Amino acid sequence: MKKKTSFPKEKINILLLEGVHPSAIALFKEHGYSNIELMSGSPDPKLLKEMISEAHLIGIRSKTQLNSGALKAANRLLGIGAFCIGTNQIEMNAATDQGIAVFNSPFSNTRSVAELVIAHCINLLRRIFEKSEAAHRGKWLKDSSSSYEIRGKTLGILGYGHIGSQVSVLAENMGMKVIFYDIEPKLILGNASQVKSMDELLKRSDILTLHVPGLAATKNLLNESRLAKMKKGSSVINLSRGDVVDILAIKKYIESGHIAGFAADVFPVEPQNNKEVFSCAVQKLNNVILTPHIGGSTVEAQENIGIDVANKLISFLETGSTTGSLSVPALSLPVQHDAHRLLHIHKNVPGVLGEINSKLSKLNVNILGQYLKTNNQIGYVVLDVDKKTSAKALDELKGVKHTIRVRELY
Repeated sequence: MKKKTSFPKEKINILLLEGVHPSAIALFKEHGYSNIELMSGSPDPKLLKEMISEAHLIGIRSKTQLNSGALKAANRLLGIGAFCIGTNQIEMNAATDQGIAVFNSPFSNTRSVAELVIAHCINLLRRIFEKSEAAHRGKWLKDSSSSYEIRGKTLGILGYGHIGSQVSVLAENMGMKVIFYDIEPKLILGNASQVKSMDELLKRSDILTLHVPGLAATKNLLNESRLAKMKKGSSVINLSRGDVVDILAIKKYIESGHIAGFAADVFPVEPQNNKEVFSCAVQKLNNVILTPHIGGSTVEAQENIGIDVANKLISFLETGSTTGSLSVPALSLPVQHDAHRLLHIHKNVPGVLGEINSKLSKLNVNILGQYLKTNNQIGYVVLDVDKKTSAKALDELKGVKHTIRVRELY
């Protein structure tokens, strides 16, 4: 959208933390936003409150904790960009209550994660890391008895979403047989097949890879009783959430030899930065691959995430579009020429829209377009009104009961 916005872009304060990829910075600058503050790491809570108090937009990755305390200090904040997949680090109810639009990039690093799963399949079955570490110590473990090809093996995928289905395609191209279990019916890609139960998936899989969300229902989803149902000599890969695998249970089954290999990129407790010591129950076990939450940490993925999230934030600033928002109800808005666009976010209670229309009617405001979307907490109304509209319209909207925030876009 080429329209000139009603706010000076140079006065929009953008705070980008944790080394957000330069692709995002370049995109903001390309659209005329020059007041950008950068920080390579994550500030402590006190400093975060100070920094966020002047910000109109904030971009974070997975370490910065935007809890209710931090968000209360964000008096000017319009939008949050989570330059990553998850949003567990953001107190979403608080952001929603304040009418702050939250955007993330759930699909930009799908390929990166899927490729790492395939790499782990090969490394676990060939016991690559075990042999590599031995070679570094001067020990020569040339032995084929414990090495297997992934071709012809059955890969079980628990959770057939964007990542799980991409893993399915890659695995099949490598000659694996793919089965999956999901709580919902899914469009099957290639020659994969959906099994009827998790138990069937566990019993048939030579390698099990988990791709489920971090919910109360998925905590310790792979527990001791379910590990007991897996094939003896099978392997497990977890690149989803750290608490979906019972880490003590899998330690027990690795030590007993029932599980032959385990690869994890996520853990129940993870260091907040690279200086903290990492500790995990399965450290120092044979054929266990531990990586520091790098599934999506490739140059390509971070560049794509930077572009995706920055585009969403810019679109929200300049058009009011909330497509992809996890807090403010999602509206995809058409371009309306020769009009003022007014944005109104309010508590989702009866009568607000009627009051808005009543107040504008008294000012003889001609509404050219009106868009409304609600969720359980808030409602989002976008009004395209005649350019001859009285300047009092904005003040009238601010006076509507249950208003959270009002913004004149252009």
